[in-house]
Amino acid sequence: MSHDHPQHRSAMSSPPPVSSLDTFTCVRCGLTVAAYAPDGGRRNHCPSCLHSQHLVDHVEGGPSDCEGRMTPISIAVLRTGDWMVVHRCVRCDELTSNPVRGDDNQLILMRMAVRPLAQPPFPLEAFGDL
Repeated sequence: MSHDHPQHRSAMSSPPPVSSLDTFTCVRCGLTVAAYAPDGGRRNHCPSCLHSQHLVDHVEGGPSDCEGRMTPISIAVLRTGDWMVVHRCVRCDELTSNPVRGDDNQLILMRMAVRPLAQPPFPLEAFGDL
């Protein structure tokens, strides 16, 4: 694999040059989004509402014909401590995960992170019987 691929760039390297053409429009809120976050990492979701579009088929590899809206449903924390946004396609139900970027909406991130504690899948009263 090439070392200049965005996912394999070292933390010490400078971000790629960003042109005004490196943008996309959010499929949910319509915000025009820079394809590169301020930290230089490539993004695939809106920093405001965290929604994305299903453009890559992560199961088969290559481009996806689905093009459905990817809804943020959860947060995953890797062993490295990095946070990932978990998306589900509203059209085909495929799940993906993508790195959280420094300018992502912190309120939405925290709401997703604490949702399992606020809405557990079992009654909290069960702890009183233990």
